[in-house]
Amino acid sequence: MNSLNIEIRPVTPPDVPAISALAREIWQATYPGIITQEQIDFMLEQRYGHERLYDDIEDADKWLDQAFHNGRRVGFAFSELYKGEFKLDKLYIHPDVQRQGVGGQLIAHVARRAAKLGYPCVILAVNKRNEKAIASYKKYGFAVRETVVDDIGRGFVMDDFIMEKKL
Repeated sequence: MNSLNIEIRPVTPPDVPAISALAREIWQATYPGIITQEQIDFMLEQRYGHERLYDDIEDADKWLDQAFHNGRRVGFAFSELYKGEFKLDKLYIHPDVQRQGVGGQLIAHVARRAAKLGYPCVILAVNKRNEKAIASYKKYGFAVRETVVDDIGRGFVMDDFIMEKKL
């Protein structure tokens, strides 16, 4: 399938409510059956509450990028410096444009930034049960490096693979 032609732009403060809403829409299409609705709601508030996003935009060690196709916001990628590594912290694509190259273009955008800043690889964490995402990351050059289980509070854990893409 041909890749969609997308435009990647930084997330700015006026974009925050739309990014928060897009995150909820994508999570509701992705995570039921992988994690509970209670954990979905908890993690959305923790990661995509407006104040958190405003803080992330102001952080010099974080980059928030959004993808548009024909003027419509179709996905986003957040990357950051994390424990001495360059981490793709969030990558979400609207379900109706998944498998059309949007994620790959955002990954390439993030990888170029990491390389320009001198990092040898990009890492990410992905839920071990999110098989679609794992397959997609492998297609774009990521390999599983390790497994982690992180307690994120309120009795919830993230049971993840850490994947790495060498640059």
